[in-house]
Amino acid sequence: MTIDLRLNPDEVPLLLDLYELTMAAAYFKQGRNDSACFSLWVRRLPKRRGFLVAAGLERVLEVLEQFHFSQPALDYLDSLHMFGSDFLSWLAGLRFSGEVWALPEGTIFFGQEPLLELRAPLIEAQLVETLALNQIGLATLIASKAARVTAVAGGRRLVEFGLRRTQGADAGLVAARSSYLAGFAGTSNVLAGLRYGLPLYGTMAHSFVMVHDHEREAFARYAEAFPNQTTLLVDTYDVAKGVDNAARVALELGRRSIKVNGIRLDSGDLAALSRAARATLDRRGLKAVSILASGNLDEYRVRELAEAKAPIDAFGVGTAIGVSADAPALDVAYKLVEYGGQARLKTSEGKMSLPGRKQVFRACDSEGRPVSDLIGLFNERADQLRGEFRPEPAVVRPLLEEQMRAGRRLRPAPDLAALRARFLAELEKLDRRYQDLDRPASYPVRCSAALEALLKRERESLDRRQD
Repeated sequence: MTIDLRLNPDEVPLLLDLYELTMAAAYFKQGRNDSACFSLWVRRLPKRRGFLVAAGLERVLEVLEQFHFSQPALDYLDSLHMFGSDFLSWLAGLRFSGEVWALPEGTIFFGQEPLLELRAPLIEAQLVETLALNQIGLATLIASKAARVTAVAGGRRLVEFGLRRTQGADAGLVAARSSYLAGFAGTSNVLAGLRYGLPLYGTMAHSFVMVHDHEREAFARYAEAFPNQTTLLVDTYDVAKGVDNAARVALELGRRSIKVNGIRLDSGDLAALSRAARATLDRRGLKAVSILASGNLDEYRVRELAEAKAPIDAFGVGTAIGVSADAPALDVAYKLVEYGGQARLKTSEGKMSLPGRKQVFRACDSEGRPVSDLIGLFNERADQLRGEFRPEPAVVRPLLEEQMRAGRRLRPAPDLAALRARFLAELEKLDRRYQDLDRPASYPVRCSAALEALLKRERESLDRRQD
């Protein structure tokens, strides 16, 4: 019997809420399947967030290119006795034929700004709602959390350690990829290393030390098994003695050309322990042996240790990243904004949408630093909008890029390292006020004059929609 820890590609179209299918069937019965545009955005930033990082797009594009209902999936839907045979037959031939405009992964963005706008026949666009929200929402949430750690780490190496605490196997893969995208050096997740080509990092567990009768023996045997790739965990018992044992083993094995790369501290007062450990290692002539710290770390603890100038070379961050512990959900929405060439507006209290197809325009100063954004209409151009920024910026550029046309991607999937480099370059230029962990400044985002005019017209026409 196949284990349940899997997701068969033929099942992916069923990864949706039931009402997507019932609406699709109703649309089909009415013959209502004109071109529709849906917009995906974050309504509001989580508390203490000054910015977000776009992620998860590549998975969505992969699914859209291969989107189809397999015969087993159709047989299952038939067994529910909810859908007519003509609708199921139509689904059998359905393929995604639309276009996608989206922020490239690694792009820094803000609340209310579309991450993605998808234009396709109504039923196609409706059926992928749940999947798009699921994939982009989680990946963006975790990338944005990881970016906060990157912002305060002061260039120290960061490693994602969260697989054992993430909420599911697939979430562990998303956490590894998203954290790397947001500046981490790599992950302990071996499957993520295989799937995404991520650098892998690992040390040892306390159990390895405890299996041996003597700590020094455990250290020596591990280093002999992995010469030149060894980081020793020194806090199973007394940390000072553990560091001393690690230093003695490093010196002894060094005579045999076996190198101990580092030690790991996983508990206690990491600032004080790292200083004492650094002093011991340096006194023994082991300045090249690095110190890795782990153990319930998040951006606040990393900031504290970095500001204290603790001699820590790298941080392993697990649970806080894997579940975005302080903000475990993102208020992400996917709403109809145009149908049959006509703008559509939702006005629910606290959940209003912006009508029409859109583009996001970013104004930057002469050094390329972002100063404010405009959400404009799709057919507006950057040169037309320059005058709407005050003061007039050095550069205005559109952020949403065409990713897919007629159901096919326009270019090969980008290299993940290149997306990571994009993010790091954007973070470097983002004003520190928006990176503050406690009280970030609010980045200015507003609608263009044309979008404001459309919004006004649509509000004025709402009465006839409820007649």
